[in-house]
Amino acid sequence: MHPVFTVPEINPVEVARKINSRDKFIFLDVREPMEFQMVRIDDPRMYFVPLTQLSAQGLAALPDPAKEKDLEIIVFCHHGMRSAQVVIWLKQNGWQNPLNMIGGIDAYARLADPAIGRY
Repeated sequence: MHPVFTVPEINPVEVARKINSRDKFIFLDVREPMEFQMVRIDDPRMYFVPLTQLSAQGLAALPDPAKEKDLEIIVFCHHGMRSAQVVIWLKQNGWQNPLNMIGGIDAYARLADPAIGRY
């Protein structure tokens, strides 16, 4: 029997607050390249690793900063479903602080930063 993990979450308004802080965390955008080209959050803590790449390469696909298992990692996709899967996967592999951004970049655009646009 496999352990059951709840998906730790963070709301987009809190993410916007963190962007404007000096908090130590990274973003992990797991959308596909076409989606990334349409809309993105510009922040130096942002890393783009499509879910297809994570699926194919596993933990090796993670950028070096994301390999710190105790660092807070805010994972997002378009609506929060793919990123929830990644958060569970990270938890299963020993990460302590992965968080799924509720509603994905779509909710972030609606609730925190309409200027980035939606698709």
